[in-house]
Amino acid sequence: MTAAVPPPRPATGLISVRHLTRVEDGERLNALLWRAGAGWRMVSSAVLGGGIAERAWVLNAQVSHGYRRTDPGEHLAELARTAGARGPGVGLMTAADVTRYAAAHDTGVEAVVTAGLGVRGWAAAPAESVPRPVVPGTINIVAALPVALGDAALVNAVGTVTEAKVQALLETGHDCSGTPTDAVCIAARVPRPGEEVQAFAGPRSLWGARLARAVHAAVRAAAAA
Repeated sequence: MTAAVPPPRPATGLISVRHLTRVEDGERLNALLWRAGAGWRMVSSAVLGGGIAERAWVLNAQVSHGYRRTDPGEHLAELARTAGARGPGVGLMTAADVTRYAAAHDTGVEAVVTAGLGVRGWAAAPAESVPRPVVPGTINIVAALPVALGDAALVNAVGTVTEAKVQALLETGHDCSGTPTDAVCIAARVPRPGEEVQAFAGPRSLWGARLARAVHAAVRAAAAA
């Protein structure tokens, strides 16, 4: 008896973002919401929904430059509920205008990036005795792959995305590795019976290379803007 082979999943149109607006303390702020739906596992460094787990949505919310709330996770959850998002999700924050996002794709992999570069530098910077003034800045990266990744591959993908981000920043004339508050969210399919689970997502693996190129192109476009 021949084993049943699951039908192929869609490899395009993975990330479809909805633009949201709100007013907080008299300031008009924007957000991007991706209703991914069921069937996704995500790895994220986000303040809301971080780690590795099944998630149904991703919210990238703009906040004021002088953001002072001490409960950002609950704030993001409130915004998501107000927007009608249901179930567990991922919430990211940035002081950058998220309507100026950049999107790119490569052979089925998609990436959406918002970039605020007000505070940038190198990860291994010398210790500073005098703190710098706080200036808005965050690079938020959301990427999706149309295949299933194992846990190790999801972690590997975070490294791949970070390498592609740094490459793009250097190529656009930014002498830095990022900002202190950069965040990432990578979504991969929940494996189905009979479906291959990818074990690798490094930059020279099949899907890791596609991920790197998509993120590289999106970060370049966002940083240039």
